Amino acid sequence: MRLHELSVGKSPHTVRAVVVECGPDLSVTIGGGPLPHVGAVALGVPRPSLADSAQLSASASVLCATGHKEDMLARHVALKLATRYDCRVQVSVGMHIDGATRADITAFENNTEELLKEICGILDGTRSLG
Repeated sequence: MRLHELSVGKSPHTVRAVVVECGPDLSVTIGGGPLPHVGAVALGVPRPSLADSAQLSASASVLCATGHKEDMLARHVALKLATRYDCRVQVSVGMHIDGATRADITAFENNTEELLKEICGILDGTRSLG
């Protein structure tokens, strides 16, 4: 197994990830803010695209802890990585900041997107693209 640690953004909106290459698959844990936790978990599984079976796509199953809103972030990251690397991808996401405003949520979303780009930059050097 190979392990990669990344961080994007400035406090209190810093988003961190631990990416573990587990044989052919990936396990990604993303936490943000002063209280990272497990808020939602997604499993992305590659498959032929429904629109064009010659293209690769992915499906995702998501579990979300009651009252948490990280499900769409976990799903987004799992789908992107499963499609790009043609492998199963588990993604756990948990971000928290007390009294979060729409601006806080947007900062977390933007930093997660930047983190995803950095993850791909690292993995492009170690994995074949799907």
